[in-house]
Amino acid sequence: MSTAPTSAGLKDYAMLHFIVLIWGFTAILGLLISLPALEIVFYRTLLAVVAIGGFFLWRSQSLRLSRASLIRIIGTGMLIGLHWVLFFGAARASTASVCLAGMATTSLWTAFIEPFAYKSKVKWYEVLLGLMVISGLYVIFRFEGGYWLGLSMAIASAFLGAVFSVINSKLTKKHEPYTLTFYEMLGACLFTLLCMPIYSMYFAEEGLQLLPKGLDWLWLFLLGGVCTVYAFAVSVELMRRITAFAVNLTINLEPVYGIVLAVLIFGEKEQMTPGFYLGTLIILISVLLYPLVQFLYRKRQARRAATAAKLYPRA
Repeated sequence: MSTAPTSAGLKDYAMLHFIVLIWGFTAILGLLISLPALEIVFYRTLLAVVAIGGFFLWRSQSLRLSRASLIRIIGTGMLIGLHWVLFFGAARASTASVCLAGMATTSLWTAFIEPFAYKSKVKWYEVLLGLMVISGLYVIFRFEGGYWLGLSMAIASAFLGAVFSVINSKLTKKHEPYTLTFYEMLGACLFTLLCMPIYSMYFAEEGLQLLPKGLDWLWLFLLGGVCTVYAFAVSVELMRRITAFAVNLTINLEPVYGIVLAVLIFGEKEQMTPGFYLGTLIILISVLLYPLVQFLYRKRQARRAATAAKLYPRA
């Protein structure tokens, strides 16, 4: 008799929402830390590599991979590094709320990228929901034109997030999740190191800022240890008991939690025009509708296949 994922209890669902709440707090931490975006990603990934590497060392587990796999995973990690730099840069160029509104497009970017990766057809409801997202973004751009740079960076970050999530969906079938995460974090850290010379020469007016100040170490520890390593470890454990549908539906609430937290923490700084909230609401509705419509579509397809099998049984 199967025990997972139907054995999930109320405690598991509560923990899942807590993890999504932690992820929603990420953009806020990016604003609390005084360091620029590239330096934040450097410390975030460095702390994650040290934490996961220390765990493997303590468990005496091997991290060996073939050269081809290592290059592929580290390359994916570099993509993650760029994704995070754009993410934190978006929050700095606008607000946490604007950044999270742009990031809300990730799951729908995935809906369009995944068919190309797996050579399947784009479904009608994905096109319809994609048009809803575009209309929501149009409303935000119209009422919050002053934040166009931050919102554009967040949308680009969301696109990259969708790309590496599709890549990871294939990599996780071949590699142990923690090993995969270790090398991806290593790749992201290497990406920031490679970018530092060009960044300091052309983009950083005050040069590299590699010395955290005041409470920066606390926020960086929370970002690298809690928001990255802890949240990932718990989410992997929960996915053994909770259905993928329930997990994806809950993760889509991340921008909602993040925007609410941003307003509570930063107050008037995060207060936006009614047009922003209308556009964000349109995006969030489309994002929340996606897994539900997908579930109903697959259920209908399965019912049609079962009916066809009964009407036209094989000889």
